Amino acid sequence: MKPSTDTHERSSFPKLCLAALGVVFGDIGTSPLYAIRECFAHGHDMLLTEANILGVLSLVFYTLLLIITLKYLIFVLRADNGGEGGVLALMTLAIKSVSTNTQRNILMTLGLLGTALLYGDGMITPAISVLSAVEGLQKISPSWEPFVLPMTMLVLTGIFFFQSRGTQKIGMIFGPIILVWFIVLFILGFVNVIDNPQTFYALNPLYAARFLIDHSWSSLPVMGSVFLVATGGEALYADMGHFGKKPIRYCWMFLALPALLMNYFGQGALLLSNPKAVEHPFFNMAPDWFLIPLVLLATLAAIIASQALISGAFSLTNQAIHLGYLPRMFVKYTSSREKGQIYVGNINWMLWICTILFVVEFRTSTSLASAYGIAVSLTMLITTVLMSFVVRNLWKWSSWKVILFVIFFVTVDVVFFYANFLKILEGGWVPLMIAAGIFTLMTTWYRGRRILRKRIIDKTIGLKDLPKIIQEEDVHSIPGCGVFLSGQHISCPPALIQNLRFNKVLHQTTIILTVEIKNVPFIKVKDRVAVKKLSAGIFLVVVKCGYKDTPNVPNALEWAKFQGVPIQDEVSYYLGRETIIPTKNMGMALWRESVFSILSRNSQRATEFFSIPPSQVIEIGIQIEL
Repeated sequence: MKPSTDTHERSSFPKLCLAALGVVFGDIGTSPLYAIRECFAHGHDMLLTEANILGVLSLVFYTLLLIITLKYLIFVLRADNGGEGGVLALMTLAIKSVSTNTQRNILMTLGLLGTALLYGDGMITPAISVLSAVEGLQKISPSWEPFVLPMTMLVLTGIFFFQSRGTQKIGMIFGPIILVWFIVLFILGFVNVIDNPQTFYALNPLYAARFLIDHSWSSLPVMGSVFLVATGGEALYADMGHFGKKPIRYCWMFLALPALLMNYFGQGALLLSNPKAVEHPFFNMAPDWFLIPLVLLATLAAIIASQALISGAFSLTNQAIHLGYLPRMFVKYTSSREKGQIYVGNINWMLWICTILFVVEFRTSTSLASAYGIAVSLTMLITTVLMSFVVRNLWKWSSWKVILFVIFFVTVDVVFFYANFLKILEGGWVPLMIAAGIFTLMTTWYRGRRILRKRIIDKTIGLKDLPKIIQEEDVHSIPGCGVFLSGQHISCPPALIQNLRFNKVLHQTTIILTVEIKNVPFIKVKDRVAVKKLSAGIFLVVVKCGYKDTPNVPNALEWAKFQGVPIQDEVSYYLGRETIIPTKNMGMALWRESVFSILSRNSQRATEFFSIPPSQVIEIGIQIEL
């Protein structure tokens, strides 16, 4: 059942803010580990002059102000779909706002591409965050260098290994740790800024403008590194449903933003007085006696940032499954109280393998930074495009407001995307390749299911013709209740037709049951089950679920019984088990049909997905040519 909107109100606001810190701000909170360093990394040919340092700091300030504060906190957070956020929720809102199939298909394509890109982000974030933190050991002593990679892989393996056990207990301490992390960020930055207070000149946008003008096209690689301070911004929107808008906005404005800015300005102040500190400006801000505690704290923060991205990937997968964009997978609920705490084994180990491969291949956080940013920047551009449909069609903004919104934010997003695109040969192609593969799988599954549904409808009969078939086949009535699951409620399920023609029997109570997943996160309990009587003893039951609801057919039958369907204790469930045969018929390319067939064979069984007792299931095999 959907949590009521007053759930956040009943909870203690400080506790909500503390919890939000541990989930929402982990990714963006670990950017100081590497962002400023990468702005002056080798290959940018950027001298550590006062003008360049202040110019970069000014760009950092206005990136956080325009992208995170203005775009996400003020505008995007308002675009909630039943209280939920994220690219899939925004996609469904945008689709609702248009009237033509062409527009819907374009918006769906953009939404699925944004979803696929977030998986790429979910693979790189743990790698770069943990590797950047563990590299702090080299500052303590160069002799630690050979141990950096093994320790990074050990930490990452531990993160993914413990996913299946749930994060409920660990999650209780995430917030306090990130709170301490932000306080430390602020203090480290403040101590260095008081030595060089001229860094606050960077608040003047003229420094950013002068930097861009003076360096012209050569400033673009630096802009790609500046963008690293905004990675994690999508999490502010994606996790809105867990905490509400108010805690996220308060945490950002009064804690995260001041701490991040102070730390970035502190690193700039350090570089003004000691240009040699550019190798590790974050760890060089700390006194020697605090290095070991700082490395440990940074590693904990990186683990939390990784955990948030991994949990986000699980949630995204669950939504995509329910919306029909991914095949059914086993979803384990790791908490009896918190519905959002889930574990998806297939995704977990895929992320683990890719993350370890990233670490082995790139070896340093500087090399990983070259691959980081392009997927996030493209996702943010997609978010702006989807938002333009929402503000125009749902919020009814005037044309001139929409034009200003689109021109301003698309310009900002395109500049950052192009700046990151320049890194494509240095590793940026990797997340794009991964995203392309996931996008292909999602569109293949979605298209394949639609073709399969059409083939089934073409091969069977309409519900209105069912009484006639029963009469013609001389069907005998047997005691009990038979439930035939169907992917749609237009025609009879193939399993029912097969049963009538070969077995010549029908239960006293026969139910054709369809589960519909709607483009909203939750459906109210009273609206979930609709019953229609087709003829004597035959009923159509339509179960509606949101994409964050858990379908449960036995529970739905209890509601159907409450609405007058005579359901006995003995219930038999009939499922059609389709065998997909790829052909050269009109539909998809043969290779995509083969991929769809493989995905279909390996998807989670309907009995598990719909919580049906296996001992009461009868499966009827059906071969269908695509």
